[in-house]
Amino acid sequence: MAKIKPSKGAPYARILGVGGYRPTRVVPNEVILEKIDSSDEWIRSRSGIATRHWASPEETVTAMSVEAAGKALANAGVSPEQIGGVIVSTVSHFKQTPAVATEIADQITQSKPAAFDISAGCAGFGYGLTLAKGMVVEGSAEYVLVIGVERLSDLTDLEDRATAFLFGDGAGAVVVGPSQEPEIGPTVWGSEGDKSETIKQTVPWTDYRDGTVERFPAITQEGQAVFRWAVFEMAKVAQQALDAAGITAADLDVFIPHQANMRIIDSMVKTLKLPEHVTVARDVETTGNTSAASIPLAMERLLATGQAKSGDTALVIGFGAGLVYAATVVTLP
Repeated sequence: MAKIKPSKGAPYARILGVGGYRPTRVVPNEVILEKIDSSDEWIRSRSGIATRHWASPEETVTAMSVEAAGKALANAGVSPEQIGGVIVSTVSHFKQTPAVATEIADQITQSKPAAFDISAGCAGFGYGLTLAKGMVVEGSAEYVLVIGVERLSDLTDLEDRATAFLFGDGAGAVVVGPSQEPEIGPTVWGSEGDKSETIKQTVPWTDYRDGTVERFPAITQEGQAVFRWAVFEMAKVAQQALDAAGITAADLDVFIPHQANMRIIDSMVKTLKLPEHVTVARDVETTGNTSAASIPLAMERLLATGQAKSGDTALVIGFGAGLVYAATVVTLP
């Protein structure tokens, strides 16, 4: 029997740089209130959201991703030609095939990297980060781009009082590369498909194509069920990620949860009993829920504003449609 030559990758992997792109149009709650019977006070009290960004026709999934990736590469000090993999997490790219990752890769580099999309909703960044870590350690790529990108304004029903105010657009990217120290911890991830009805697309594309329904498909959710699940079950997952990394909440510098809702974020902080010194990402106030893009966008803003610094230990956790989740501890770039 022939023996397969072992892979020769890096001992460990780390995030080397982060970049983000927010569309130029800022949409305040007043615009949302044109279509729903609500108030600015109600939206802020329920979600903590004051504004969100909506993309123009020119700010496509590809265009936003390329901008975010360029910033991440520059911050990482990595050449585009060194990229061996491009992983894109999105639920708002409307071509079934080819993967948008291939188009993005072609615009970024001539190195012909592996390129593919994943669909893991608001946990997509965590899924992509875990796959990139594996690629670097296994040796199939030295540097990998992980991009979370959404144009959720295309999937928002502006007459749905429960969700019209939630979603925004944007792209966040990180470069993952080799490290001599463990700087991306073990991932705690999973799915609860029995709860898939709590966050979903209203109808399949085929129903719209065949004329079964007249309204374009949109994202809908059962708000209270999602809130309870996120606060109680995801706090447990976050604790499991801390345990897997061999640290406690007191060892953390930063907490970057998926930016779904300010009430969820604050409740998780309380349940996890995070110390006061831990910086908590609350990017949702001005960016809204950008699904797969929310964690890298929040990470970039914390670093850019000085609320977090290079070398800080951060707990990141994403959770959403599926229902799926992914949490890990990382060292910030």
